[in-house]
Amino acid sequence: MTDATALPVLLRQLRLPTMASCCAEVTERATEQGWGVATTLATLCEYELAQREQRRLARHLNEARLPAGKTLERFDFATLPGTQRQQLSALASDTRWVEQAHNLLLFGPSGVGKSHLAAAIGHAAIELGLRVRYYAASALVQELQAAKQALRLADALSKLDKYPLLIIDDIGYVKRSDAETSVLFELIAHRYEAGSLLITSNQPFSAWDQVFPDDMMAVAAIDRLIHHAQVVELGGESYRKRAFKQQRKEVPTPTAD
Repeated sequence: MTDATALPVLLRQLRLPTMASCCAEVTERATEQGWGVATTLATLCEYELAQREQRRLARHLNEARLPAGKTLERFDFATLPGTQRQQLSALASDTRWVEQAHNLLLFGPSGVGKSHLAAAIGHAAIELGLRVRYYAASALVQELQAAKQALRLADALSKLDKYPLLIIDDIGYVKRSDAETSVLFELIAHRYEAGSLLITSNQPFSAWDQVFPDDMMAVAAIDRLIHHAQVVELGGESYRKRAFKQQRKEVPTPTAD
């Protein structure tokens, strides 16, 4: 019979490092409280699974490259109508729309929280077990354009397939050149009914001729994006403007000597 002191070594050989590290503590507690073998083993498994989930979350948050601090908890939902709060909260808590390769489109002027919400929903999706990748639209277009020039565009698009949710922020700022807009269209076509896109834009669809200078390409891109999509139009005052107003209120008014 194997000596019980060999258990940590055996656990490490089985690639169960957390179980190995807390084995002595758990078995001591099991002896004190009279646990059976099944309870002891279940407790060790719970420690291992919890640590694996923490490592997964850290790894997937790192690869997603989401803007720091942009979570749902830090978003001021008081600025949104109740229906939008409910809609966005539902999208963040239920990943079926991503699993079904549906899209989410966030429209609105600068400063109303589109980027924050996109990142927050991405963060929530990672916590629910999905892999996510965030891009500023300009950076993504440059990356895909470089891949196309190197005759590697198909490979670059395929590498993005590992992310069920791809976030493209500020698509309205993409430059109007044929080379840039063509790779953006190829990405949209590639993801159609295969992977979810979460896109933010300060330009409504009616102004997407500024994104896609070719009218036929603009229509085709919009058609693919909205076929399976939820569209949220955000309004209200820019949070930067609100912060400026609040700051001015807090500055004491100088008094005459």
